Parts: sequence; C-alpha cells; structure tokens
Amino acid sequence: MTYYQCPLCAAALTLHASGKQYTCPQQHNFDLAKEGYLNLLPVQHKHSLEPGDNKQMLLARREFLEAGHYAPLAKAVAIMITANHANDKTLRILDLGCGEGYYSRRLAELLDKPTPLLHGVDIAKFAIAAAAKKQPEARFVVASTNRLPYIDHYFDLVLRVFAPSNANELHRILKPAGLLLTVTPGPRHLWQLKELIYTDAREHILEPALAEGFAAIATERIQYQITPTPAQRIALLHMTPFAWQANLTVEHILQSLEELTIDVDFNVTLAKKIISQDNH
Repeated sequence: MTYYQCPLCAAALTLHASGKQYTCPQQHNFDLAKEGYLNLLPVQHKHSLEPGDNKQMLLARREFLEAGHYAPLAKAVAIMITANHANDKTLRILDLGCGEGYYSRRLAELLDKPTPLLHGVDIAKFAIAAAAKKQPEARFVVASTNRLPYIDHYFDLVLRVFAPSNANELHRILKPAGLLLTVTPGPRHLWQLKELIYTDAREHILEPALAEGFAAIATERIQYQITPTPAQRIALLHMTPFAWQANLTVEHILQSLEELTIDVDFNVTLAKKIISQDNH
C-alpha cells in the first residue's frame, strides 16, 4: 500500500520492484537505507547540515529512557489509546518526533491486539537509523514535522511526546475521526533539576496541549518520583532544554550527590480531530 508522499512534489511514492527504493510519477527517487529507514528530508528543506538533536543529546535520551524512568508514562499512553479505540481495529499510529523510537517500541508491547501499524518520524537521521535497527517491523522516516511525507488521511492516531507539530499537517494526515495524543510537561516536571539551575525556579505554565482544530476527549495528569543514578541524572539533564542553562557546577553537583529524588509531572491529552476543519 502507498502511504508516503514525495517531499518534492507531493505525489504518492511507491516501492520499486527491487524493494530498495521509493519513486513518484515525477521520477523523484528515495533509497531505503541499509537499516531500513527512508530519508525524505531533501537538502533544500534542511536548515543545517545535521538538523535535530545532536548525537550527545540522543545518546543521553537513550541512556535515560532505556533505564525505564518514563515507563509509567508509556503505560498510561497505551491505556488511554486502548480505552478510546475499537479493539478489533488495526490502528495506524505515527510517533511524531520519535527519536530512537522508545515510545513506538513500548506501544508495540503494551497495546492490545491487533498489533498496530507503527510509523515514526524525526528530523535527526542518527536517531531514525537507531530506531529502525531496534524495531525493523515499524516504518521510520527522516523528515520535518512541518512537511510530513505521508498521504492525506492515512493515520488513525498521532502521538506527540514533547515534540513540535504543525496543526495543518496533523489535520491533513489524520483520518476524519483521527486522534491526537499529546504529552506536555506538568507544573512540577523535573522540579529538583530546575532548583539546581535557576535561583528563582518557577513551575511550568500549563501549555495549551490542543492543536488548532482538535477537541479534547480525555485528559490525565501523571505524577511520580524517580531516583536516577548519577550518570542517569546527567543524561536526563542533556536530553532537556535545561542543558543550555546548566554550567559545570550543576553537572558536578548532579554527579556528586549520593541520592537525588526528582519529580516527574506529565499532562496527557487525547483530542479528536474536528471534521469541519477539513472543509476550510
């Protein structure tokens, strides 16, 4: 089945008989990488040589997430999805800004049968290559969230965990009754890290989780505490925007503390596409 569209002309891409290349009617060709992912980010759409999170941030995210500190979040996301779709229907899910595919892998384990068709997109090629190697049955693509390389109305659900998005693109790729599940930081998220970095640490202002043209159908706030190792604390720091504000003193404190308990606080919102938007 065709589900990709050409990033250059927006025509449908089809897999070549060789199984190693996608092509469109305008003869724009895109090779599958040896890891199994597809790069649909043309050089003219790049704003830097290697866009997205750098390798250090991606390795930090891998170390922290694989330790299981956000596993309760992944479970809550799976429960919310399961409660809001028909169990006999195979879901087409897009993990937006998927990184190395942590949440895609967890959803594959946690969601009820039938197994969902999982897609992941990220602008960082290093992350997508790693995701594709770890989960070969899913489909991963290098692309911008502002130009999603998928045909119209293909997905049942888009998962957006701390990821940027474009409301028009979300509307375009979601089915008429499509769902958007968004995770944003709650007021006390990583509070102890903030206290180390800022002299006047303030609670997060609750972000408006709803993209334009979506209506909330379920919300949940998830709060618990984690006690990461010194190395995992440094990894956590480097996978957050706090890393830009932290100095070497902060890193030294994080490494030297015998134990540090950190609050995690997530807002999870499931929203339904407002069908009338498609008519504008």
